[in-house]
Amino acid sequence: MAALKLGVLGSSKGSNFRAIADAVARGDINADIRIVISDFEDAGILTLARERGIRAEFVHPGKFRTKMEPEREQHLAQLLRDAEVELVVLAGYMRMVKAPLLEAFPQRIINIHPSLLPAFPGLTAWKQAVAARASKSGCTVHYVDSGMDTGEIIARAEVPVLANDSAESLHARIQSAEHKLYPAVISQLASRFSR
Repeated sequence: MAALKLGVLGSSKGSNFRAIADAVARGDINADIRIVISDFEDAGILTLARERGIRAEFVHPGKFRTKMEPEREQHLAQLLRDAEVELVVLAGYMRMVKAPLLEAFPQRIINIHPSLLPAFPGLTAWKQAVAARASKSGCTVHYVDSGMDTGEIIARAEVPVLANDSAESLHARIQSAEHKLYPAVISQLASRFSR
């Protein structure tokens, strides 16, 4: 079976990208990471990609805080197309995805969110869970649509919220779950898409 061609978008340190790249390197995912793109020039995810010999690109987002300017997102979509990407993986990408990307990769963009969606969408979901005194949290892999964390759910992993949890301790446990769930889901999608 041909390896699924991945493009990864990220805005930060890249811990989920590292988990995915390590799983690809071990042969746990039948995939080829073709390109990593960030909206921050000094993002750790770009450094991690370069250390692995993976093409790493910075795309300036423009003037908006929560999304890219349309022409810049169009450029990002073209970079992914030029790299022959078949599945776009959001790994800590902190901008809303809009029409240029959604239309270029329909039902081919996935995200991982640090809550059991639909609970606690948006930013700092682990803080929301602690503030709400939730008994459980976790992470959700979902397809990306035009809403905020509203796309079709693919898989979830549950993490208990402990009585003495701080936002930081809960976030650390959720991230551990993410680093297992995301590679497992991508592996399943690689098998499905390469049939």
